[in-house]
Amino acid sequence: MKNARNVKDMLYEQVARIGQVFSSPKRLELIELLCQNEKTVETLARETTLSVKLVSAHLRELRMAHLVETERRGKNIYYRLADKSVADLWVRIHTLAEERLIELQLALQKIAAQPDDLVPSDRESLMKAARKGEIVVLDVRPAEEYLAAHLPFARSIPLEELRQRLSELPKDRAIVAYCRGPYCLMAVDAVELLKRDGYTAIHLREGVAEWASENR
Repeated sequence: MKNARNVKDMLYEQVARIGQVFSSPKRLELIELLCQNEKTVETLARETTLSVKLVSAHLRELRMAHLVETERRGKNIYYRLADKSVADLWVRIHTLAEERLIELQLALQKIAAQPDDLVPSDRESLMKAARKGEIVVLDVRPAEEYLAAHLPFARSIPLEELRQRLSELPKDRAIVAYCRGPYCLMAVDAVELLKRDGYTAIHLREGVAEWASENR
């Protein structure tokens, strides 16, 4: 084939567009947030503590790579992942990073590790115990994220409401709290709060994206 080198270069350049999009830490955080449910620019800016202008620029890059899509409703524009495969790619990337990068492993131990954390291999026994009512699976994300998708048998008490709603949780069963995934600290804070109040609480590092990816 004539100009084979040019053709190969063009093919690799196009694939590299996805890698370039995923090379930004803030764009990765935006993808993780959009794994939970669709959100406006303003909501994403608040969650990431970035300006609306900067979030809009990152979303433009994601949209140009066809990783997100938009829908206008009245005055608001909602962003969502273009396909479930985008969430799967995010899970595969951070899982590979956690397996290969000792710096990431150490950072995770500092911010989220509990000696009795559940791990993905406990998934079957976790669901069996939840089905029987032996444990309580607690989703501490915002209510709208829970309504969009949640783990089987999970009940919703957003972290900001947890202190006022502790009486809704039984003290004779373990509470398994989860949030947006391994880099989300809401479940960590929830476990600390629950333990201080005398509950048996465990942090589940998986979120809905990790759970769905494992089951596809």
